[in-house]
Formats: sequence, C-alpha cells, structure tokens
Amino acid sequence: MTVTTRAARAVHLSARPDGFPELSDFRLVEQPVPDPVPGQVVVRNLYMSLDPGMLMQIGAYPGIPMPPFTVGAPMFGDAIGEVVASADPAVPEGALVLHRLGWREYAVAEASAVHMVDPDAYPSPSTYLGFGLVAYAGLTAVAGLRKGDAVFVSSAAGATGGMAGQIARLLGARRVVGSAGSARKVRHVIDELGFDAAFDYHDEPLVEQLRAVAPDGIDVYFDNVGGAQLRAAIEVMNVGGRIALCGALARQRSGGVPDAGPGDVLPLIGKRLTLRGFTLHDHLNLAPEFGQRLRSWLADGQLVYTETVIDGLENAARVLLDLVRGHYTGKVVVRLAR
Repeated sequence: MTVTTRAARAVHLSARPDGFPELSDFRLVEQPVPDPVPGQVVVRNLYMSLDPGMLMQIGAYPGIPMPPFTVGAPMFGDAIGEVVASADPAVPEGALVLHRLGWREYAVAEASAVHMVDPDAYPSPSTYLGFGLVAYAGLTAVAGLRKGDAVFVSSAAGATGGMAGQIARLLGARRVVGSAGSARKVRHVIDELGFDAAFDYHDEPLVEQLRAVAPDGIDVYFDNVGGAQLRAAIEVMNVGGRIALCGALARQRSGGVPDAGPGDVLPLIGKRLTLRGFTLHDHLNLAPEFGQRLRSWLADGQLVYTETVIDGLENAARVLLDLVRGHYTGKVVVRLAR
C-alpha cells in the first residue's frame, strides 16, 4: 500500500540571521509528500527533537561539527515516526523509526537512513529522542569517569545536563554538582534530579559559587556552556581533571559571538588537565550498552526522565528560541501527531 500524494507542513529557514534568530527567520510551508520509490519509505513523524545546538546550524557558525541549515530549504533534526508507506521490504509499513528528517510532518527517507526501534521499550516514543546517550558517552568515553570522582555539570536542568548528573551518580561519582539559570531550576536539579548541590550561574562570582558547592574540587566537568563557566571550572578543577566539551550555550545565547574560551592556559598545564570536545556520532557504538542500562535505570526508578512536550509544528521555531533562552527544563520535543 502507498500513500496518496499530499501536501504536508515543513519549517524552512527563510533567512540567515545576523545574531540571535527572530521568528521571521523561519517559514512554515506546505510541500508535497510523494509516494516512495524503491529503497525509500514515507514516515509520518510523531515527535521531533529540539536542541540548542541547532542555533549553530541556523547561524552557520564556522567550524561546527554538523552541516548548517540551508536558507530556503527544510530544516532537519532527530525525529521519530511511523512508516506509512514503504518501497523497501527491510522497513515495513507500521514500523517505528528514528531518522534525521525532523521539522516536517511527513518525511520521505531512504530506508537505509532510518533505524527501526522497539515501540514497546518506553511509555512514549519520544523517549528515544532523549540525550542520555550524549551524556553517557561524554562521561565514559570522553571524560573517563571513575568511581569516587567529583563531577560538575553546567546547564544541569537541561536535557543533556540533567541526564549527565544522574548518570554520573549511577556510575559511582561521590559528589555531583550543577549550575542552572534560576532558583526554580536549582531546586529542580537538587530535589528532583538528585544532585548533591547546585547554584544559579547568574550569581557572581562564579568561582566562589562553584567552590562553595565543591569544596574538595572537581575531577570531571561536563561542559554544556563554555564561556565564564568553563573558566570557573578550570580554576576549581583538581590535578588530572578531565573536561568533556559538549555544548556552547554561552555563544548560542549571544547570537554567535565567540566568547573568551578557557582563558589563561597556564592552569591547564599546571593541573595537567584534559579538555576534549566530542559529538555523539563519534560514539554511536555505545548505543546498545547505554540502551540496556537506561531501560534498567528507568524500570528501577533510579533515573528521572524530565520532558517538556509542545504540540504543533507551527510552534517549533518559537519553542527552540525559548529553549536556548532557558525557559524549559529537561528534554523538549514537539509532538506532530497523535
């Protein structure tokens, strides 16, 4: 069976912003959804992921580890949906699949580019869009987390940060502390996610704030922000500390203006620190291992999965900008169909 050719909505990048994007830089359009040709599938998207890193693709920041969005073309990103028409027997109709053609209600994809998943593994298919694997890879493969380490996580109320702090504790960290953008988020990080302590990064000075919650120093820093928080972490790191560089929220919130980076490199040398950038695509081999652990942690109630669900593709651009401004906690997804 095939779908009838139809029109469905997609979000296009209408202009390359100079600075922080405006809603006028996005355009909601209708585009045709043709039947699949051999080797293709048509997916009715159920949920799409929103990620602060998308601002780097919108602004086409130089040196980013991902392709920029093209002006006048549909945006893209992680999504999960149901195959409603298939021209490849390896991916049958009715299959639940992960793919990279979000920001649209229907996706025509190469069957080889989608990944079939178990529809019964989680209460909601949207859980597959969570950033737990990013956090797990950063802590294990990148930072080399060891039992007894003290861990600091910036943007701890966000999708990646909230998972990183919880996973660090589950992997044996002796103390986990975080930063967040408001008193409400600080309470969420401590009371709901189980961090030992947290602080509002708006409160100055940052170094004193971090030392107060980590009096014995930091062994591992999971960095989602860069900028002043990275410099503060370096000052409080213990000898031999490891820093996993995951995100650049400080730059994204400034509209792409580069920040001062790690600052003086002498402490890096004196403390023999390791700073290592990474992307998820470097560590996809960890997915089966992490998936097994995640299901166990969720089933046992050892890990809290925080999610914000917004309905409607027409709201996606506004929610992305609000996400980068710090309006939400946990993973943010857009529900495209029920």
